[in-house]
Amino acid sequence: MNGKKLLAGAAVLAVAGVSVSSAVRDDTLAPPPIVDYGPVRLVAFDSCDNALTELRRAMSPYVSAYGLGGRPQIFASGDVTMNAAGNAEKAVPATPPTQQQEHSTTNVHEQGVDEPDIVKTDGKRVVSIADGKLRVIDVASRAVTGTVDLGDRYANQLLVQGDRALVVTNSPMLLEKRVVPQDMPSFAPESGTELILVDLKALKEIGSLKTDGYYLDARQIGGTARVVVRSQPRLPWVYPNETTNEAGSLRRNREILQNEPIGSWLPRYELTENGAKSSGTLVDCANVSRPTAPSATSMLTVLTFDLSGSLGTGQPVSIVADGDTVYGTDRSLYVADDHRLLPELPTRPPVQRPITTAIHQFDISQAGPPKHVASGDVNGTLLNQYSLSEHDGVLRVATTTGTEIRCCWRMPADQTSTPAPPPSESFVTTLRRDGNQLTKIGEVGGLGKGERIYSVRFIGKMGYVVTFRQTDPLYTLDLSDPRKPRVTGELKITGFSAYLHPAGDGKLIGVGQEANDQGRTLGTQVSLFDVRNPASPQRLAQYHLPDSNSEAQFDPHAFLYWPQDGTLVIPVTAYKTYQEISSVVLRVDGDQLRDGGKIVEPQTGTNYGGGQRRTIVIGDQLWSISASGVQVNARSGLTQQAWLPFTR
Repeated sequence: MNGKKLLAGAAVLAVAGVSVSSAVRDDTLAPPPIVDYGPVRLVAFDSCDNALTELRRAMSPYVSAYGLGGRPQIFASGDVTMNAAGNAEKAVPATPPTQQQEHSTTNVHEQGVDEPDIVKTDGKRVVSIADGKLRVIDVASRAVTGTVDLGDRYANQLLVQGDRALVVTNSPMLLEKRVVPQDMPSFAPESGTELILVDLKALKEIGSLKTDGYYLDARQIGGTARVVVRSQPRLPWVYPNETTNEAGSLRRNREILQNEPIGSWLPRYELTENGAKSSGTLVDCANVSRPTAPSATSMLTVLTFDLSGSLGTGQPVSIVADGDTVYGTDRSLYVADDHRLLPELPTRPPVQRPITTAIHQFDISQAGPPKHVASGDVNGTLLNQYSLSEHDGVLRVATTTGTEIRCCWRMPADQTSTPAPPPSESFVTTLRRDGNQLTKIGEVGGLGKGERIYSVRFIGKMGYVVTFRQTDPLYTLDLSDPRKPRVTGELKITGFSAYLHPAGDGKLIGVGQEANDQGRTLGTQVSLFDVRNPASPQRLAQYHLPDSNSEAQFDPHAFLYWPQDGTLVIPVTAYKTYQEISSVVLRVDGDQLRDGGKIVEPQTGTNYGGGQRRTIVIGDQLWSISASGVQVNARSGLTQQAWLPFTR
């Protein structure tokens, strides 16, 4: 088979390869070889036999008397926290068509690239997911017009296009269940991802695709959605017990590895569509690519769906790799992996090595599956997708560097402590595509030595980075010359911003935590920054709510900013003599942050104060959505206009 065709057409995701220095004898409990990271490069399997041989070889260093164990203990330098078919309700009589109102949408990283969330609106209806049900709410009548009961599947995100919704759920994996002792570790998947295509007019499921992969993220452009999942091999490991010691268990597990067929590595699926069911291997081994030396402990698959058509199996393409961060523009999809998902090594002293992140660019400008076009790597680890930004063909990447201490799931008796890692610092690196490589063309470092990144935002040719340990330096960076990125200014204040949002006119909104001089957090903080003079960033205004936190700190989808009138809304949980969850409303008025009040759900029946997750603008109203219901308030003055409780 033509390897170049496989590389161009089938390779969708990749990570940096690893190379093994030596093999471990089968008759000993000696520790496996140290695994070192190699260059980022993709190759393709030329046959299923070749694939099986390579997968067995690559997994061998990780096999122990306890299977593959769990995930690594990683200590990064600096102040780093270790961190049913659908049943429609009787529809409410249709109301006359109304003109679509001006409305907000999901807060996303890049304009035109939608991201999955728990609430979507087109200004005429609101679609939400809560307590296992998808609900459609008519804006004009302020009524729930229908519900699709998703049963015991945990629905956590959705994408909407027209009258179709793609729902992402985590559900028990029903394929080839195996009994595993409860007190033993297992690297086999215990749950899977189920994607459900829902007809919002008929209020019913029209397709369901279940895979044994863990959902990572998704992006939607127009009517095309791409979903990334990570699956793990399914090998029937044995464990030490009353009759088998560790040496015997290790020998048996190595035999299992050498006898398992290729299907044990390939992800599987169950498809329910048009009343028919099918199942099998999701992707053929001939359509799987790999780094030059993969770990073979997991596989990434990207699924592509046209939401206007049938669901199908998503035109799957896979690579033997791990991954954790997805970022997308209207033409490129980037997937990054910082190697933190490799399994633990069996017993050995802790190993220090520099942390690196592999980044892979995929062309999504055409219909169908993405095509891999370039890969590269940078030092350090990402915070989240906002650590990545593409501008004028240049990828800007913010990372915190240092050293990881990769340890073992069984600490040697003579190893009682781990060596202290060197101090961390943060960098912004610029990369440009050169052939099939993402090549570094510039870099600026020295940000927050001994600290880590808490938030990043790239806006045009400027970059903004917040690091934190005890105080919060907000750094401004000039990226106009990507070959010579430079720090232009720094603002030190107490606390930190965990999310940064552009507010126009050279202003920036930060949501995070206030803190004292020792770095102890004191409650939710919203800051308004003036960054018009990059050499001298200033904080214009601050709002502080003691003893509280906000979901917007770690999930920007919970953040609402309506620039037309400066309305800013975040959900806040305040801890008083009781726990109060509310939507705090602020107004950005010139250089001021004005307190606009708060929205608290009524306490009725089993609803004790609610728990708003999202607030959206529709016309002159604010719609706040929780698992209990929807509250409608006037945008001006916050007068309550309606309360729509969800029935169970």
